[in-house]
Amino acid sequence: MTRPLTVMLVAAEASGDDRGAGLARALKARLGEGVRFVGVGGERMAAEGVQSPFAIRDISILGILEGLLAYPKIVRRADETAAVAAREKPDVAVLIDSWGFTLRVAQRLRKLDPSLPLVKYVGPQVWATRPGRAKTLAGAVDHLLSIHAFDAPYFEAEGLPVTFVGNSALTLDFSKAKPRRLLAELAIGPEQPVLLVLPGSRPSEIERVLPAFEDAVNILKAQDPELQVIVPAATTVADIVKSRVAGWPHRAHIIEGEPAKLSAMKAATVALACSGTVTTELALAGVAMVVGYRLGPVTAVIVRRLLRTPWITLFNIAAEDFVAPEFIQEDCTGPKLAQALGERLDDAALRHRQVLAQYAALDRMGRGGPDPSEAAADAVLKIVRERRRVR
Repeated sequence: MTRPLTVMLVAAEASGDDRGAGLARALKARLGEGVRFVGVGGERMAAEGVQSPFAIRDISILGILEGLLAYPKIVRRADETAAVAAREKPDVAVLIDSWGFTLRVAQRLRKLDPSLPLVKYVGPQVWATRPGRAKTLAGAVDHLLSIHAFDAPYFEAEGLPVTFVGNSALTLDFSKAKPRRLLAELAIGPEQPVLLVLPGSRPSEIERVLPAFEDAVNILKAQDPELQVIVPAATTVADIVKSRVAGWPHRAHIIEGEPAKLSAMKAATVALACSGTVTTELALAGVAMVVGYRLGPVTAVIVRRLLRTPWITLFNIAAEDFVAPEFIQEDCTGPKLAQALGERLDDAALRHRQVLAQYAALDRMGRGGPDPSEAAADAVLKIVRERRRVR
């Protein structure tokens, strides 16, 4: 009996879990019972057959100081991930996003089996900061699956082959979203304004961003008691978010799960979002948003010295403009966020102009292109075939 292709997928945060699940589904569509999966991931990858040896919330870390403090745990989890590879003997390993963790996994896998093809899915944003990571990645893996069309020159210059597959966030399907049903279930009237609050998917993001978001919500609720607040809780931080929101002085609707989140995006009047993949999702949903973010103070000082663009939101970078306002570090305060959100709540024409500008930026990013999961699956299978041919 022919041994099924064994694919190792490694993701350490919610967006990577989503990409890993999409890639697994695309590979199963091509190979059926001829493929099996091992590795590390969250609930979505688990649903596709990836049984993770630990919960990825343990390693969903952002920030230099935070990373240093968590270093022993990261090393331990990287060792455990390598142990999975030693036991399962994969034919290819796909390491998804999460720079610090997946780099350490790559180093261990290379030492364990130098012949194992290592594929990085989502490269570090070297066009924005830390260009030296292109050389580091080229020395650690065999191939990069890029989600940005402008990535390739930076990595190919260091000798790393690149395949552009596109950004899976740009293919998010809202066709099954049911905004009216969601509003009815939450007892929100069709004429009531809805503020969607998305405070992030990492514990550190909740800790640093949510207090300012809470202040903004309190200000806006004081100005308009009819304002309805919906808070989607990412799986990786659901308990933390629910605990925090339960202490708010006013009612907020907490929802969980992808279908509810997509419905809420289509139902929202405006959104307050932590910088990340969710900003692209909101733009696709046609929601005018305000973006906030805070890093730890040490990380912020270092990143500001290294940052090569004035924007951090991907569609703002594509547009080369502050299409959605960004409030970063000391500017991420309740009053500033509330003012920007209030302007959009009060002005439908402003919301409409912002939505159109967001759509134009998404088009520049490749909206409407091929399904990235399909392209990634084709690329992974091509890499496996070529490696076997060389052997």
